[in-house]
Amino acid sequence: MYQHYSLHKVILRRVAAVIIGLLALPVMLFREDRARFYSYLHRFWSKTSTKPVWLAQAEAAGCDFY
Repeated sequence: MYQHYSLHKVILRRVAAVIIGLLALPVMLFREDRARFYSYLHRFWSKTSTKPVWLAQAEAAGCDFY
């Protein structure tokens, strides 16, 4: 149902997240909504398939409770 991204696509997404984060850092230091922006970047970094990040994290954490 969900397809995993290829390794080069995951690497490109992570490189893009680092570059965007570094370029935005001087501006985001003075903004109040920087947590929301970097939370979005973290979701962008974590995404390795077409499955939503929240669903993948919920499935991974499910074994901690049972």
